Amino acid sequence: MRHKITFIPGDGVGPEVARAAQRTLEATGVQFQWDTAIIGSQAQDMFGTPLPGSALESIKRNKIAIKGPVTTPIGTGFRSVNVAVRKKLDLYACLRPYKTYPGVHTPYKNVDIVVVRENTEDLYSGIEFARGDQETAKLLELVVHATGERIKKDSAVSLKVISQAASERITKFAFEYARQNGRKKVTAIHKANILKFSDGLFLDTARKVAKSYPDIEFTDMVLDATCMQLVRRPQQFDILVLPNFYGDIISDLCAGLIGGLGLAPGANIGNDIAVFEPTHGSAPKYAGKNRANPIATMLSGVMMLHHLGEKNSANRLEKAITDVITEGKSVTYDLKFDPNDSNAVGTSQVADAVIEKLRQAEK
Repeated sequence: MRHKITFIPGDGVGPEVARAAQRTLEATGVQFQWDTAIIGSQAQDMFGTPLPGSALESIKRNKIAIKGPVTTPIGTGFRSVNVAVRKKLDLYACLRPYKTYPGVHTPYKNVDIVVVRENTEDLYSGIEFARGDQETAKLLELVVHATGERIKKDSAVSLKVISQAASERITKFAFEYARQNGRKKVTAIHKANILKFSDGLFLDTARKVAKSYPDIEFTDMVLDATCMQLVRRPQQFDILVLPNFYGDIISDLCAGLIGGLGLAPGANIGNDIAVFEPTHGSAPKYAGKNRANPIATMLSGVMMLHHLGEKNSANRLEKAITDVITEGKSVTYDLKFDPNDSNAVGTSQVADAVIEKLRQAEK
């Protein structure tokens, strides 16, 4: 079966890491039909917008996309092209697995955490009121009228939006993922001790959803305590489900546990569309230098293969990647004990090594 996939190269180091992942995916023997689409700064230069309709239509048509990181051009009306893609396609679940690999220099061992981040609301709804605006003054008056609390007149305000509907579907996603992947525990992360209405609603909804999954252990933990426990004993965690803003922060913390963003894959998933991409940014200063670590994008490809039902190929590709990391020879500078190690290889050479491991396994 040939899979039709939207391929988005991205900006900065995006084209290099995306091409490396594409080559390793093809080396598994799975058949792909690539439909290339451009978003980000390249799209701004080519089409006058960083998010052309043709790219969105390609993703809607194919239902699956893999993308390199993109740059959001300044002054285009977009806070974030990535956030815009997720909103327009209703990719409400951000799925980010983090696990340690042998050969990576990190003080943590046996980490295997999946972050499930709500993708559509919270502070990232982008509903903000600027200091000194007429609309802001009206809002401040409303707050005084409703609560008796006075906010300083020179304030800017951002709204934290948490709905029951979004909280319910992201929590259900986390529990369904747990069932489908043999996971044992889901932990809801919140600040309901302080934010009693917004985070309180998220927590209350998560507790209600958990009752429908008696086979999965459910716990909850306050955000700050979670940060401390993650750096003390991350092995206690299995699946974390979080509102959008906390999920962004905890994602990077978890990446630090396993050795960095170069090992952190991700997916943004809706009801019938999924976009796979690394967690890291476009790093424009490294563009074209063949230095960026492509493993996060390759592991995003592994996630895509699982999503496509190509389990055997997904497992073979992940093993090949793991073998290259464990061997420690054909890895980029960030995975070397000494980042200045002259034996570090480039982006394309990592892909070459993974492909060679796949070929060796076939013999």
